[in-house]
Amino acid sequence: MEAQVGPFIRINSAKFPILPGEDDELVNEGMYGKALAEYLVIKIRERGYKTSGYCCEDWGWWIDLSGFPFLFGICIYGRKRDDGDLDLYVTDGATQDRRWSWQKFRFIDNGARTAAAQLHRELMAIFEADPDVRVLSTDLDSPFVD
Repeated sequence: MEAQVGPFIRINSAKFPILPGEDDELVNEGMYGKALAEYLVIKIRERGYKTSGYCCEDWGWWIDLSGFPFLFGICIYGRKRDDGDLDLYVTDGATQDRRWSWQKFRFIDNGARTAAAQLHRELMAIFEADPDVRVLSTDLDSPFVD
């Protein structure tokens, strides 16, 4: 039986601590993940994705992926647990998987669902190949669910 896969991957690793000065960059308090964003920019480029880098956004960190006919990227959400460790959540930031075509006068598939599924597989492969990263869950519909 295949494991259930949700849009969020929950990971844990001492490799991605809260960085010095990160609190000053946050839009919303406690939404960490800069170290993971820096790591994923390198790893995702190694897998052929094009990115201009990362930035802090309202609910975490965003890695822009270019070369797609829709807005696409990686979203990273992190929260500090009571023990001081970080829970980190990663998902694709794909826009809706259909768009309106006035030329065809109907909604058409823009490929976002396929691209998101491929990105999910790539992220899982990155995490599973790194012995310092533990994948805790892949069946989350929303971050911060216990």
